[in-house]
Amino acid sequence: TSVTKMGKKTVKEVHDEIQAIIRQITASVTFLPLLNEPCSFDLLIYTNTTAVVPKKWADSDPCYIMNSQEVKLRSFTTSFHKVDSMVTYKEKDEWEL
Repeated sequence: TSVTKMGKKTVKEVHDEIQAIIRQITASVTFLPLLNEPCSFDLLIYTNTTAVVPKKWADSDPCYIMNSQEVKLRSFTTSFHKVDSMVTYKEKDEWEL
């Protein structure tokens, strides 16, 4: 149920924090660059070495975008996990083609 405890937070509290991040991402269209052509996104997740992750996930090294812009979004915790979110991008005229 929505009041089941996850550590010190209820499931509803965690859902509310996730919804706040989604609202922030949606509102970010006002300051992130407009994408007029098809694009893809990579989702990079840092975990500790003992974390249980889906089998389809692959290990990788950190991915850095040189001369990039970063926008830090909200963070939240579930009492078990801490989630930080950030968008890193590079303007098209700064691409090295």
